[in-house]
Amino acid sequence: MKQIIFIFMAILLATGMASAQKKAVITAEETSHDFGQIKEADGKVTATFAVKNTGDAPLVITRVIASCGCTTPEWTKEPIAPGQSGDIKITYDPKGRPGPFSKTISVYSNGKTGSFILTIRGEVI
Repeated sequence: MKQIIFIFMAILLATGMASAQKKAVITAEETSHDFGQIKEADGKVTATFAVKNTGDAPLVITRVIASCGCTTPEWTKEPIAPGQSGDIKITYDPKGRPGPFSKTISVYSNGKTGSFILTIRGEVI
């Protein structure tokens, strides 16, 4: 009986310690940007998303992947301290792509399991 109580207490202690670990959390006030109508002849357009670390450990963005080769991401490479912000800049090239578009950008970091999704949309005229 003492062994069972000991094992139960050890599990409770381990669970408590795991939940007390510091974690980074990625958030953004805006996760979508609408360019509206853009002219193909005007060239590339850019949107910048501010991402914030609302956790209590440094946020590290490991990779940012666009859903199409027409979209190029750039991002803050340094760890983002708790309470601080970093930028993810998305550039869309409308050349040869008339009509409406909607592109997703997947952000991978230690601040979320899986990806954090950003979206750009608009219409090339």
